[in-house]
Amino acid sequence: MWETIKKYDKRWYGLLLVLLAAGAIMLFRNNEIAEKEQEPILEVKQHVPDAVQERKEETKTVMVDIKGAVVHPGVYEIRNTARVNDVVALAGGFTREADETKVNLAAKVHDEMMIYVPVREETNAPSAVPSLQADDSNKIYINTASEQEISQLPGIGKTKAQAIIAYREEHGPFQKTEDLLNVTGIGEKTLEKIKEYIVVP
Repeated sequence: MWETIKKYDKRWYGLLLVLLAAGAIMLFRNNEIAEKEQEPILEVKQHVPDAVQERKEETKTVMVDIKGAVVHPGVYEIRNTARVNDVVALAGGFTREADETKVNLAAKVHDEMMIYVPVREETNAPSAVPSLQADDSNKIYINTASEQEISQLPGIGKTKAQAIIAYREEHGPFQKTEDLLNVTGIGEKTLEKIKEYIVVP
């Protein structure tokens, strides 16, 4: 009788060992599967800080001064990706007398930019750069300046200012100072006169 009981005990222990081994194998495989499923999530988390940093850089602000024929002239703080049209909107829009054809609404804004909106048939609009000097920090950004601003440059009148604006609207922003030589009416001598007063691009 004792021998029969011992025989069953051995079988029971053997079955128990088999079950434990099977359970250990299944647990190991489940852990492997869980680790593989978590890998993509970890990769996404690693990229989150970069995305946050990019958003912070995109939301930097600049100060822009808008004058002339707008409802509320003044200095406005706006995101650096904004356009002149956005600044005009902040200033309450154009007045009824504004000459909208003299303002490039699609131009990108930059820090310390001055936007002047003349009235229709205005001939003596105030200069955007009252006293240009070679070391003046308020140089003209040739890719965003208005006709009135550009016409204040030495050797550049209304006709050449219009030619510069027409060229950049057709061909895109100037990439280097020498690109201005492609504008009708701008030669080596004229470029030499204005290159110290402009910023390109």
